[in-house]
Amino acid sequence: MTPDDHGATPALKNGPGNAGSAQRPGDGNELNPHQRPATPTELATAIHSTPHKMVMAFAGAGAQALAWLHGVGGSSRTILSAVDVYNEESMRDWVGFMPARFTSRRVARAMARCAYQQARRYAKAADAVFGLGSTATIATDRAKRGEHRVAAAVQDSFGMTTYSLTIEKDARDRAGEEELVSLLLLRVAAEACGVLARPELPLTASERLEIEFQPSELIAAVERGERDAAIVRPDGSVVGLPRARAAQRRAVLSGAFNPAHEGHLALAQAASEHVGLPPLFELPLVNAEKAPIGLFEARLRAQQFAGRGSLALTQAALFVEKAALFPGSVFVVGVDTAERILEPRFYGGSEAAMRSALEAIGAHGCRFLVAGRLDEADGYKTLRRLKVPPELAGLFEELPERSFRHDVSSSEIRAGWAGRA
Repeated sequence: MTPDDHGATPALKNGPGNAGSAQRPGDGNELNPHQRPATPTELATAIHSTPHKMVMAFAGAGAQALAWLHGVGGSSRTILSAVDVYNEESMRDWVGFMPARFTSRRVARAMARCAYQQARRYAKAADAVFGLGSTATIATDRAKRGEHRVAAAVQDSFGMTTYSLTIEKDARDRAGEEELVSLLLLRVAAEACGVLARPELPLTASERLEIEFQPSELIAAVERGERDAAIVRPDGSVVGLPRARAAQRRAVLSGAFNPAHEGHLALAQAASEHVGLPPLFELPLVNAEKAPIGLFEARLRAQQFAGRGSLALTQAALFVEKAALFPGSVFVVGVDTAERILEPRFYGGSEAAMRSALEAIGAHGCRFLVAGRLDEADGYKTLRRLKVPPELAGLFEELPERSFRHDVSSSEIRAGWAGRA
């Protein structure tokens, strides 16, 4: 696979039950990534199977989360440093000021920023990192008049994500509140690592987890339409789309990636090798047929590609728009997508509009590489079954079955998660 100048493209690993994030031998981590983690140990295992690294600082509660992370093999790959901040002066040293209120979102964000700065110093340049900060007040051996609550935050290259939860008093003892805070921190870490399948928190009817995402300026500019795209590199850093677009020809695989799985990775690799272009995944925030993707959800999905390849966040819902962003590129699509591209009903029922759009794509020097799919009724469906107008045939090429075939979809994986909720 050809490396690109968005960052080194690692060999994409895939295989049965792998989901592209290979379990390292000797860990004893046997979690099937197609299944929803149902226990803290399984969620910790899923976190360690990603390449992300973190510095974690917590105050007031959360020690059990660290114990869960250390309780399975692979924690040294994830945890660069962990600090239990349990004194006013140590908090001042950590965040650089003396908080008027220790358990607050402001303090959690300050802790996360400091943790992120440390993570950047401790990690290698190619590592995707984040800082996690948390501060909580829970039941103790004396009566408390105030609320029991927790605030946690994650700082990474996408921005700052803040979580806050007011804990119902007397619903749990101290050990129960410690467990709830630790489960939240484990979930926060999992989301920062792009683990999309997470167990639900055991909240009471009166408890509600609040999440606030403050994106980086570059990410926010894409959502506002002020930037065409942001490129998320394999090391997790985010950069703008290069100006010399004509020199940025790619094998572009666009999708919702909910979740990304070994089929996506294998298809990108096969397509890259077939056309001789470096791969680029694309996550459009808007889609012609689906609901828009918010920036918080986009962050979760983009994090799946850390260590795997570059991903573009765009507002390009249509392929004619993608062609303008990535001239000279090859769009890697499944046969069902190719069929829709050739259907006039997706162009307001106008065959002329369909032809005009495809001609515009061709004018940008782009074309389509089409992968087959297993159809329960018709067997393995390929480009040869589609009716491509002769004058447009040069825009479509079939990816041979011997180069790629994968019969698992994201929807099937999500169905498996639901069965283990």
